[in-house]
Amino acid sequence: MKRGQVWIETVMYTLIAFAIMGLVLAYARPKIEELQDKAIIEQSILMLKDIDSTLLTMGSAGNQRIIEISIKKGNLKIDGIQDKIIFEMESRLSYSEPSTTETPKIISNGNIEIETRKSGKFNAITLTRNFYNDYNITNTKKDDVRTISKAPVAYTLKISNRGTEAFTKMETCNADNSCSLLLFNGECVGTPPSAYCEYTSKRPTMDFVLS
Repeated sequence: MKRGQVWIETVMYTLIAFAIMGLVLAYARPKIEELQDKAIIEQSILMLKDIDSTLLTMGSAGNQRIIEISIKKGNLKIDGIQDKIIFEMESRLSYSEPSTTETPKIISNGNIEIETRKSGKFNAITLTRNFYNDYNITNTKKDDVRTISKAPVAYTLKISNRGTEAFTKMETCNADNSCSLLLFNGECVGTPPSAYCEYTSKRPTMDFVLS
């Protein structure tokens, strides 16, 4: 009887231990995931800062730089339409005070804007570097949006300085023979009434090619 009793007690203690471990894991797992997500967000902030620093030190037109980027979770958008680079991911973690429709809550880490929004049971976390006032961003010489998703290996990103670009806009010069267009230098070419405006971008074009 004693041997049978010992066996039963052993089984009971084992089951109790497993139950306790299950409860601990049920509580600890979400916390571990939040810590992992926090690390990913902070690594992604450093990634955006690395891209920012690369553009800043690019030098003159024709220069190129190659960097590696790792996306372990979420996605990275290179937005050539709005001239932004955006990292997005969902997490249980509330990295910053969540925004509402009425009250946006955006914090800054250097040039990086950080926003958290509720998305069902999760939080949508967005990191944005807005280059609109500094650079014209393109993807393989196109003004479009490219999304880079998570991958087990690093991506190679080639960035090229294409310099400032000139274009002609068939519009009448101002009365003082000047031309005005935001973020562009304008020159009035010709003589009235056939004079027209010729513009050169004030911002260098930075072209991104992913491989």
